[in-house]
Amino acid sequence: MDPHLLRTFVAVLDHRSFSAAASALGYTQSAVSQHVAALEADLGARLVERRPVAPTAAGARLMEHAPALLLRLDAARADIARLHRAPDARLTLACSPAALGPAVAQALARLRADGPVDVEVRVLGRESVIEEVLTARADLGLVDGVAAPSDPLPLPDLGPTVTLAASEEPMAVLFPDGHPLASRTSVRLGDLAQAQWIDAPETAVPLDRLRAVCHTDGFHPRIRHRGTDPHGLAALAAAGHGLTSLPLSLATALPGVTAVPVRAPRLVHRTELLHPAGPTEQARQLIGLLAGRS
Repeated sequence: MDPHLLRTFVAVLDHRSFSAAASALGYTQSAVSQHVAALEADLGARLVERRPVAPTAAGARLMEHAPALLLRLDAARADIARLHRAPDARLTLACSPAALGPAVAQALARLRADGPVDVEVRVLGRESVIEEVLTARADLGLVDGVAAPSDPLPLPDLGPTVTLAASEEPMAVLFPDGHPLASRTSVRLGDLAQAQWIDAPETAVPLDRLRAVCHTDGFHPRIRHRGTDPHGLAALAAAGHGLTSLPLSLATALPGVTAVPVRAPRLVHRTELLHPAGPTEQARQLIGLLAGRS
């Protein structure tokens, strides 16, 4: 399967347009049509309905594989390029919103105090953090999620990438100040499955993850939040738009809401550090600081 053809196919379905895909890829519309037709011929199945543009059943199935396949190809290219990268005094750190806390900020301060280093911090959704590390657009990544105590996060296949536990802490549900449950010392997630929630997969614990750990089809969204701003998310929760879940340390620092720890199921909010097999010198130093080894 030609990855160039696969990339064109994904662009067509992402944009729901042959012309928009051509503009995004820098091809002519005719070339895009030829690429899709060639991929269909290779696989022996029609993948895209033309009017309107939509995936066929075979195309939808291929789309389940395509992003991961293309990401692994980009990751392989980036991994080889790292071998020839000249050393410099730059460090790019990609973090999911709930993973960027005081410990990370203090570790970066210690790193900069040890010598001149140009630091860039990018706050992104969890999937984007992983992509940044795999494709060498970031030297290190910090990604958070919910897991059983001491269990690793359920991350996709990362290839030759190292993951290290950075922290574990209680997870909490955010209630508006004055909410009847805000005075509780703890809550059970299962008891809140039929409440209204805010769907904020890039910032809070994703609702599908709450469904999975509670073995329920509840946790229905009342409103959707797209972005990586915990303060904006807390403002929505404070105004009564729905509940959300964040690590306790972050949740208690947000205004207008009361953070109540989760008692059951027995879960922790875990942050993991991702880095390539051969990190840069600055990345190695920060890894040591975050792991408490220096």
